[in-house]
Formats: sequence, structure tokens, C-alpha cells
Amino acid sequence: MSIAMHAIKMPPAHHFDEMLVSSANSINPQTRDHYREYFQWLNSSPEQTLTQRRAQADLLFRRMGITFTVYGDEGGTERLIPSDVIPRIITSEDWEYLERGLAQRVRAINMFLADIYHDQKILKEKLIPSEQILGNAQFQTKMVGVDVPHDVYVSITGVDIVRNNDGKYYVLEDNLRVPSGVSYMLMNRKMMMRLFPELFLKQSVRPVEHYPALLLQTLRESSLVENPNVVLLTPGRYNSAYFEHTFLAQQMGVELVEGQDLFVKDDFVYMRTTTGPQRVDVMYRRIDDVFLDPWVFRADSALGVPGLFEAYRKGNVVIANAIGTGVADDKSIYPYVPDMIKFYLDEEPILNNVPTYQCRKPDELSYVLANLKELVVKEVHGAGGYGMLVGPAATDAERTHFAELIKQNPGNYIAQPTLALSSCPCFVGAGIAPRHIDLRPFVLTGREIRMVPGGLTRVALKEGSLVVNSSQGGGTKDTWVLGA
Repeated sequence: MSIAMHAIKMPPAHHFDEMLVSSANSINPQTRDHYREYFQWLNSSPEQTLTQRRAQADLLFRRMGITFTVYGDEGGTERLIPSDVIPRIITSEDWEYLERGLAQRVRAINMFLADIYHDQKILKEKLIPSEQILGNAQFQTKMVGVDVPHDVYVSITGVDIVRNNDGKYYVLEDNLRVPSGVSYMLMNRKMMMRLFPELFLKQSVRPVEHYPALLLQTLRESSLVENPNVVLLTPGRYNSAYFEHTFLAQQMGVELVEGQDLFVKDDFVYMRTTTGPQRVDVMYRRIDDVFLDPWVFRADSALGVPGLFEAYRKGNVVIANAIGTGVADDKSIYPYVPDMIKFYLDEEPILNNVPTYQCRKPDELSYVLANLKELVVKEVHGAGGYGMLVGPAATDAERTHFAELIKQNPGNYIAQPTLALSSCPCFVGAGIAPRHIDLRPFVLTGREIRMVPGGLTRVALKEGSLVVNSSQGGGTKDTWVLGA
């Protein structure tokens, strides 16, 4: 039976779907122009083809060990991330717009970080309340006055983009500390090219495979040393993103190290090797600030390197992303990014934020508590889909409980309207049906800003769910940006 004969579940009316235009006719649905070639292929393919190739994709991912860890999961820590075989396709015009908006945003965030750790002009101008920064748990006071090469605090940024019913793109959040997921972007593309080579012959899909080379170039450019030695610092195999750490180190051709593999002598960092100590110039760290140096941050950390911060402060090693960048991806600071763009660049934001209520403000707190049923509420330090309430999907009891948590510590929460989140057809158990998605492009900042065209499309695989995080049952799919 072909896909054409198999009912395709249509998105609801007035809902934005990336491929399909809402219609009551699921046998001959209307497709968007940039999906026409793909849909013709899909329409003529036997359903068994997709079923078989989805099984092959799962087998490939399992063999390659493409898993993530769910902490505290009683059913076992290792899970396979589901990968959907229907791609998300973006036009070249949309990508050009996103690229400009992302570059603008990341440029302003880097200027903001350089400012708050030096002159603090934005605080003196009272564009952001000082207590929002200086009292923030992610603000590292030891970084005040520390110079970072080229003023690049954030070398690798993952920006979460969503599309609403109006068809417009919005920034949902900025991931600046240790943004993850790029390995799944690369493996999704590798899997799709292997299983569906005929699709890539039919239309021009821009490549993403060169991301590791761009990442290595970005890391090398962060150093003041000629021909710097780069390593990737991992907390170890029990970390949820360990597969990504090993994958990126291998693809870049750099050493994957743990804290115990490194030591500091005379304020320089060295790696232990079988041929003797080797100096480290650039460290792509996948460890949070507080675990980096037990002499300066958490004394009980066994993941970091004693003396690392002093070597870093003296400019003898580059750490990417810089220590203290977390203050700029705190959800309580997110509402101010448009102000940063206007203040530092004297430009209007290209990409808009999602409207955000700050519960620390009494009038906005009152509004949030009165409208929990319509809002999404998030902890300002939360990540991975934890510490949040999706009001429309919650029970009365859950909303009552969350209201008490907000009242106890209002400054710990923000709230946003429940966006519809665009959908994209997915091949699920019951056939082809729309599922909500977002997009995480990865922005690399060295001597210039670079991006591979696309990013990681995350999918809320549970019907009706708006939570795309893998830890909450989400999956991924390949993202195609078409050539001009």
C-alpha cells in the first residue's frame, strides 16, 4: 500500500504545518511549494519502504551507540533517541533570514558578557536591574576584570527557534553554557543520506557534514598561540551527552580528556600522555563552571583540574565557552536580549523573543497566577524540560501545586504564552501524523560567525505534546535547507 492510499492525518485548522496546508482532504492534501518534490516521492512510495527504513535507522543508531542518559530513570539510564525519517525542510530565503537574526543575537550576547564582566555600562544605564545580574547564581564574580581573547565569551551557541501559527519564527531560549545536540544533527543527515540517497539526487540540500571542521577552526581561532593544541574536556562516560563528546573529539581529531588526564604546572595546563606532558592551549569544555576547578569553585568536584582557573585568568589556556557565560542564558535574562541588541549594536532585533512575564515583578506575578491555564511556566535555571508547567496540559492539582511553588520564590520563574509550535508530519505507529517541532541551529563565533545551514530539529513525539526534549520523550529529525 502506498503512502497516497494510507490516510495522512492533517494538522488542525489555523495551525501552521511545515509541509501541509490544513485541509479536510487527507487523500490529496495541499503541500507547501518547497515540499512538493519530497511529497511526490512520498506519495509514490510504498508504506513498507518507510517502515523498513525506519527499522534500519533504529538499528544503525543502536549499533553506533547513539544514546543519551536519563538520570534517575528506574528503567535504565541509556535510551535510544528516536529519529524520524520524514525531513523538516527550510527554504533558502527562510534560512537567510534566520542566519542574519542569529548572528545579530549572538554578537550582542558576546558584547553583553564582555560588558558585565568589565565596565557594566548596561547596568549603569539601568537597562537591566543590577540585582538581576550581580545576584544571579550564574554570574561568576571571579571573572570580573578577566580578559577573554578577542572578547569572545561564547564560541558555541545553540539557539532554540520555534514557529507559531502566524508562520513567524521566534527565539525560545539561548543555550550558552554547554549546548548539546549537534551530533544528532550530523548523524541524522548521515543516516538519511545512507537510507534515502534518491532524495538527495532529486533536490539541492545544503550540507552540514563540515560542522566539525568549522568547530575546530573556531576553537583554534580562539587562541593567541600559533597552531594551538585543542582538547575536549568531558565529565566522563556517565554524562548524558557522552556519545556527543566522543563523536566530536573523533571528528575534529582532538584528544578527549577527563579532569584526571590534566594537570597544572607554573600556571600552564598539561595533558598526560605516554610520551610525557603535552601543553593544552584550548579546552572545549562540556563541564559546568562549578566543576572546573576544585580550588576555586566546588571543592568536592572530582571532574575538574586543580589550578585551572588561575591558568585561565592569566591567559595561558582558553576555555570555550568562557567561564561565567551561564548568566546570559538564564531565563530571567532572556527577556532583555532585544534590549542588548539595541544597546550594543544600535539595531532593531531581527528575531523576536516569545513574550515573557517575569514573576519577580508583582504585577506580572499576579497575571501569571491568574492565568496559569493558558501559560507555560519555567524555572529560570531549568533545562531539559524539567521544572516547567505547561498550563493547558496540566491538571487542576498540578496547577495549584505549581502556583504554590511560584509564590514561595517568584524570582525563580518566568511565564510565556502557550505557542502552538509548528508541526511537521512524522512517521508514527499509526501512519503519518503531525507532531510539534522546534529548531536548534548552532552558531560558531571565532574571527567571524559561522553556521552550517540547518540545525537539530527536535520533535515532541507524544501526540499533542509541546515538550520536545529527549529526556521527556522527544525525538529528532533531519533538517534540510534547500539551495538557492
